[in-house]
Amino acid sequence: MAERVRAFGPGRVNLIGEHTDYNGGLALPFAIASGVTVLADALEEPRIEAHALDLGEEDSFEISQPAGRKGWCAFVRGAVGELAEAGVKLRGARLEISGDVPQGAGLSSSAALEVALVLALIRLADAEPPERRELAKLCSRIENDWVGANTGLLDQLAALFGESARALRIDFRSLDVRLVPLELDGHALVTLDSAERHSHATSGYNQRREECARACELLGVATLSEATLEQARSLPEPLDRRTVHVVSENARVDETVAALARGDLAAVGELLDASHASLRDLYEVSTPAVEATVERLQAAGALGARIVGGGFGGHVLALMPPGARAPEGAREVRPGEGGRLLD
Repeated sequence: MAERVRAFGPGRVNLIGEHTDYNGGLALPFAIASGVTVLADALEEPRIEAHALDLGEEDSFEISQPAGRKGWCAFVRGAVGELAEAGVKLRGARLEISGDVPQGAGLSSSAALEVALVLALIRLADAEPPERRELAKLCSRIENDWVGANTGLLDQLAALFGESARALRIDFRSLDVRLVPLELDGHALVTLDSAERHSHATSGYNQRREECARACELLGVATLSEATLEQARSLPEPLDRRTVHVVSENARVDETVAALARGDLAAVGELLDASHASLRDLYEVSTPAVEATVERLQAAGALGARIVGGGFGGHVLALMPPGARAPEGAREVRPGEGGRLLD
């Protein structure tokens, strides 16, 4: 039985398909090289001692009593609580948590942390990990029930299924995950920080989910992805705009897959622009800081740019043509491997 384990959970970038996961739709994310690493050393006592190295903060608790804290501590306690509920016989552990994916930047530091934590704790317990879709659901419950953010499964599935040089076409009705080659032919995908932080649990993210649930009730559908544009336009404001975004964004995902298959990067850029306009005008998750960041990228020659993540701040993703120089502070993002053990 291992006495020391290291596990890694990657951040992710969602190429297109935003706010569609919890609406039963389509998305096209990919895992990235940046992420969160958890080093776990076994303890004799049935307790967890967690150290967030980047924050200089600590937390400790008995495995049998994980409830009671907020912030990053809630992720650790939630991982312990959900794994115990799933029947994993956890061992005491000293956890050291470090990462290089910015919090609140739209690159999903939350899912990276969840994935790294559960992989480390499962391996330290010498337990068999669940199938990756089930593990993604467990990680999602950490965020929903322990942290208080009603996120969907996009971030967790991307973090667990990611592969080098591939994006993932995810259908959230069936949880079908299909690998899509991400061949950019000299183009580059970059992200640029708007310098505006967000928190899913306190931003308008949860309000958007509530609006979508209300729209489903009025239309008599299980998810907004079952609605048509005609039905969407029959709804009262702002539910009509929220639904139009979801329906049109689903279509843009498959249009992007088709454009990538034929090597039409100009079309991919146009689809990124269309996605951003919809997120700004229909879903209303942009901010002045985000809009200024989009304009900086466009001025630098981006073929397309859009807000990524839950919105209300964070990063902007752009597709830069060969030879274009991205603005200062932008960094290239490439598809990387999913969550994994490092030792």
